[in-house]
Amino acid sequence: MAVYSEKVMDHFSNPRNVGEIESPDGVGTVGNPVCGDLMSFYIKVEGDRSADVKFKTFGCGAAIAVSSMVSEMAIGKTLDEAMKITNKDVADELGGLPSQKMHCSNLGAEALHAAIENYRERQSEKPSQEHVACPLCDEEMKELCPSCTGCGADLAVCPECGEVVEKYAQACAYCHASLESAKG
Repeated sequence: MAVYSEKVMDHFSNPRNVGEIESPDGVGTVGNPVCGDLMSFYIKVEGDRSADVKFKTFGCGAAIAVSSMVSEMAIGKTLDEAMKITNKDVADELGGLPSQKMHCSNLGAEALHAAIENYRERQSEKPSQEHVACPLCDEEMKELCPSCTGCGADLAVCPECGEVVEKYAQACAYCHASLESAKG
């Protein structure tokens, strides 16, 4: 039987930052088909810092403890600093992990990194305000108008992610945020 440190047992018994962030800026999910562990990390970014980090983990006690520790280590860090969190850093912060459970610390860091990469991809895909495309017909417009010049659809900008969306949609097709505040 694996012997766990008090810190591992504490993070397993009292995990921090469990759950999902509503309208996250980035999401990363990784898994290990051999052991069955699955970790999803959700991040909220303000400036260039991870303002909030939450996770959902399906796995053993070590996987839950690792996820909890990674979330604590990442909150408040710049994205570049959070990308430097390694499996060794996580294991060291937890006071060590048995060798057969070290893969869990890899998954935690990888899921966080995947969420940051997802955030960065979303940022690079945001439409420039000079040229936007209608989400319904892909007609390129020189500026965002109240309606598409191609298909006539009424348009709005998602207040969460800045994507151009159909005005009367209930939620953003990109980040799933409620569009009640975008309706005018």
